[in-house]
Amino acid sequence: MTRTALAALAVTAALAGRSHAAPPAAPAPAAPSFRLDVMPVFFRAGCNSGGCHGASRGKDGFRLSLFGYDPAGDYFRLTQQMVGRRVNVAAPEQSLLLLKSIGAVPHTGGTLFDAKSPYYKTLLKWIDAGAPDDAGTVPEVVGIALDPPKLVFDAGPGKQPLRVTAAYSDGTSRDVTALSLFQTNNKSVADVGADGVVTAGNRGDTNVFARFSRFTVGAEAIVLPKAADFAWPAVTANNYIDELVHAKLKKLLIVPSELCTDEEFLRRAHLDLVGLPPTPAEFGAFVADNSPDKRVKLVDALLARDEFADLWAAKWGEWLKINGVNNSLFGTDNKAAEIYYHWVRDQLRKNVPWDRFVRDQVTATGSNMLEPEVNFYTMLNANRADPTALAQDVAQVLLGIRVQCAECHNHPFDRWTMDDYYGFVSLFTGTKIKYGSEPREVFVYRDAAAKPAKHALDGRLVPPRVLGGAAAVPSGRDPRAAFAAWLTAPGNDLFRRNLANRVWAHFFGTGIVDPVDDFRVSNPPSNPELLDELGKRFAAHGYDVKKLVRDICTSRTYQLSSAPNATNRGDDRQFSKAAVRRLRADVMLDTLSAATGVETEFKNYPRGHRAVQVPDGGHKYGSYFLPTFGLATRETACACETKAEATFAQALHLCNGETVEKKLAASPVIPGLLKAGARPEAVIEELYVRALCRRPTAAELKTLLPLVADRPADRAAYDDIFWGLLNSTEFGVNH
Repeated sequence: MTRTALAALAVTAALAGRSHAAPPAAPAPAAPSFRLDVMPVFFRAGCNSGGCHGASRGKDGFRLSLFGYDPAGDYFRLTQQMVGRRVNVAAPEQSLLLLKSIGAVPHTGGTLFDAKSPYYKTLLKWIDAGAPDDAGTVPEVVGIALDPPKLVFDAGPGKQPLRVTAAYSDGTSRDVTALSLFQTNNKSVADVGADGVVTAGNRGDTNVFARFSRFTVGAEAIVLPKAADFAWPAVTANNYIDELVHAKLKKLLIVPSELCTDEEFLRRAHLDLVGLPPTPAEFGAFVADNSPDKRVKLVDALLARDEFADLWAAKWGEWLKINGVNNSLFGTDNKAAEIYYHWVRDQLRKNVPWDRFVRDQVTATGSNMLEPEVNFYTMLNANRADPTALAQDVAQVLLGIRVQCAECHNHPFDRWTMDDYYGFVSLFTGTKIKYGSEPREVFVYRDAAAKPAKHALDGRLVPPRVLGGAAAVPSGRDPRAAFAAWLTAPGNDLFRRNLANRVWAHFFGTGIVDPVDDFRVSNPPSNPELLDELGKRFAAHGYDVKKLVRDICTSRTYQLSSAPNATNRGDDRQFSKAAVRRLRADVMLDTLSAATGVETEFKNYPRGHRAVQVPDGGHKYGSYFLPTFGLATRETACACETKAEATFAQALHLCNGETVEKKLAASPVIPGLLKAGARPEAVIEELYVRALCRRPTAAELKTLLPLVADRPADRAAYDDIFWGLLNSTEFGVNH
């Protein structure tokens, strides 16, 4: 079937009942084009997918390039390997390509289509014409568009067809709906069939996607409830964050929860901003304060504390893989890790703008002992001198992009090609390391004679260029400097959105893009306008993280209760209520220490070091608690290394392990209260404030007081109560 005929068929099949102007098309070729007509059939039928012949080793002895990134190789394997069998130009109907596709002979992939389908007819006509390769320059797909770009289903089930139009390098366009693949991020909200028809499901919002060639494009799908009497309440917006969150909630007919209590906000802000619970004195002062701006004043006070920088140094330590194992020729070396960690913490304590903080590391050269930021390369790259691994980590940490897939083929779910990947790797091929006379010292330097990376497909050298950049870095310029300038430019939305999203995720438990290091077309932000505005303002204010955090924590959205209402009970994407978040492992351990008044001891460190202050995360310092509760091992740059899931081992350790037991046994809290003559009600109240940052309810007091009525001065009775509070779910979460 010719390109023009197939386009007409696609329009008829996918757009029945809808009126569209036919796009201009190139003149019909004498036979179907291999690249423009035949390969799209393989794509649509799934032949070149990763689960079939597109796998790295192919399937059943036959391999195609994944999603068609290597058309020349695919043509050779089809026509030159097993000559006369896969493609039989003498008897086209006997070609294995056709017989297997219609199930006429055994085929692991089953029947793909029948002999009456346009896909079969396209392949047959191509083989009948002699299975020619394309001559001359063939127009390439330069982009696709999805119509409509947004779908809204009002009050329940409904259907809506999608239309996919491809634009080509010769200026033509073509309806490719019948040749595209479709997917959805949430079938329960909106499913999409192979024909591109979207079916509404349960209330909510999601995205549906179409993929053709190497491009993926998405459309937002909103399914509204059957609530004709919905009315948006008079909810105050504290700042631009609330305005953008509210705008999205209004579209979804969702009402945000009420504000959290002062006690909830006090604990939430303390744990999120400084990684420590409020002291009983801080609790009493805040609760007694009747000023209307006391929450804003609390945020400002916490931002001014050194513990704010300590907490973010721990988070950056995970992202940058600060770990003694990553920097030594002879096993573990903690010295470099400590030097690097203290430099990072010092930068954060000085509130150095994050663009400069990053730029100084990307352009660093010299000794890692004398120039701590040089360890950016020794830690991320673990001294392997491997520019591909380095480029992947840099992209994931600083841009939130996982480019690994593009090493062997064009990214199947994003816009990055192999050319993009190897151009990006070439930025770092000249970054070399060597050991000094003392094996703990490493020198990072630029080798100006280093060659660019070789393309895995054809072996050509790919000049260095930034992701998405059309032009290569000029010869003679340090590619890292060019990369750093591009990366931290105020207009680079990749950089600013990645950092803003990571900060947001810290305070809400989930990113606007989630996971935070997986920005891609097929994983769009839940609120694009909000993410864009956060990034723009972060850059406009000179990448001052405290300004961004202040905006977030003083917003009404951050201060919402976790208690749901009838409209937002099922919402976990649009921040209409506070999420119940398990504490980070290091913050939970420090909170246990603060509540009991007993410091944690780390091997080789003096007393007083908190878990968030241990340079490499505390895994090698005698702590069983930290790895058990999911602290990142810092072996990879993936955000997934930090675990927030509850496990049976965690529950057992809290109940029976030595961490809580030892701290309770050594705690001066209860003996001090009893020595001061505190009444049972006062003792119990103090334990609640220390553990949960709230006073016990009347019902809780009624239950607990009888436990100590017969022995009001017996420490053991209060220890049991304190143990129960420290083992409660409420203690281990922030909400």
